[in-house]
Amino acid sequence: MTATRVDADVIRRLPKAVLHDHLDGGLRPATVVELAAEIGHALPTTDPDELAAWYFEAANSGDLVRYIATFEHTLAVMQSREGLLRVAEEYVLDLAADGVVYAEVRYAPELNVRGGLTPNEVVETVQEGLAAGMAKAAAAGTPVRVGTLLCGMRMFDHVRAAADLAVAYRDAGVVGFDIAGAEDGFPAADHLDAFEHLRRESVPFTIHAGEAFGLPSIHQALQVCGAQRIGHGVRITEDIVDGKLGRLASWVRDRRIALEMCPTSNLQTGCAASIAEHPITELKDLGFRVTLNTDNRLVSGTTMTREMALLVEQAGWGVEDLRTVTVNALKSAFIPFDERNALIEDVVLPGYAGAL
Repeated sequence: MTATRVDADVIRRLPKAVLHDHLDGGLRPATVVELAAEIGHALPTTDPDELAAWYFEAANSGDLVRYIATFEHTLAVMQSREGLLRVAEEYVLDLAADGVVYAEVRYAPELNVRGGLTPNEVVETVQEGLAAGMAKAAAAGTPVRVGTLLCGMRMFDHVRAAADLAVAYRDAGVVGFDIAGAEDGFPAADHLDAFEHLRRESVPFTIHAGEAFGLPSIHQALQVCGAQRIGHGVRITEDIVDGKLGRLASWVRDRRIALEMCPTSNLQTGCAASIAEHPITELKDLGFRVTLNTDNRLVSGTTMTREMALLVEQAGWGVEDLRTVTVNALKSAFIPFDERNALIEDVVLPGYAGAL
């Protein structure tokens, strides 16, 4: 643990990197209200502030049905070209305003085809919206690089099709792949053909594991499917006793496999009791390559600035710790080494130097 502390104003200005953030979980409440009105979709409330509060309360209710219902409303307004363009552009601008300089946004194209768009059209539209947002952010003096991770939903039968899309658009803004959805009862290895295809095509991928299910899920994601990163991974602590690492925990640490940790989200899903007790601090201090992420900014009522501030206030983090997880994220980003290194050397390290 480091001693240098950092206040909220400084945190807002620090360069940030996020690897685990879902497009359909990060809409602006006002945008949901406006787009829902255009298509006649009924919402719990049409007041943006009340809707934001509804999302956060539903996510913290402990009721899975209510939690899933939050995505029902965001996905409902993401079924048209116009809706996807707006959501993607605003996504980038919101990150830029939060000090994010690099992000990987993930979504499942199969969930955006109810309005008649094909999966290919969904991907192309989202990329167009992201590009528009990046251009506006750069023009405003807050540039942010955004790469896309396409998701397959592990409880459905379209994972291989999503992997094919990731391969097809790998030179058009898609930087990798993910498998999401219900972890418990839906093993990643059920879709091994998709992961084998991605490996053959040299497309990197991450897998949600170690959130709703324990060590066997992490082991399978790494040793059977071949994931390069782990989404969440909080339950790797089950292989650590009194600071002594078991074989799987050692593998994860020694091979610098990034853990995409999302403290606020993990509290909502019961993976941690508090920010102070969240495994991210213990794992960071043990030398794991932990990264800090938002997961679903609307649903969790959070931002990267808020996640950092919570760790400073409740877990005793200092500016050096924030720099560590930011550099960790860029080291494990799914973009070329020279681009990652340039962001670290030219943007992140100078940005943190003034706060030390």
